[in-house]
Amino acid sequence: QVHLVESGGGLVQPGGSLRLSCVASGNIVYISAMGWYRQAPGKQRVLVARTTSHGQTDVVDAVKGRFSISRDDSKNTVYLQMNSLEPDDTAVYYCHVMGLSGRDIPFSDYGQGTQVTVSS
Repeated sequence: QVHLVESGGGLVQPGGSLRLSCVASGNIVYISAMGWYRQAPGKQRVLVARTTSHGQTDVVDAVKGRFSISRDDSKNTVYLQMNSLEPDDTAVYYCHVMGLSGRDIPFSDYGQGTQVTVSS
């Protein structure tokens, strides 16, 4: 079983910054992709950014130039650096991790979510 623990959310003023972290633990053999999704009130969950084990990163246009994603494979951790935050960035942010667990069983899991609120 794989466990994902997110941290770093909170309340920030417009123009401010936050850094989200997500640590994956458990019976993990290999992590292929790590990413972040967000879900605003009354809206569907959507991709924000993702990174693969090959070093490829993708950031959606809505946050390009303001958000960046990185990962530390030695710690099974993925980060989302969010700068120049705007009220429209307010949402619950979910970590997402894909890979292989013990006995080569594939997994694709979301974390519990962390609230990010951008407001003056």
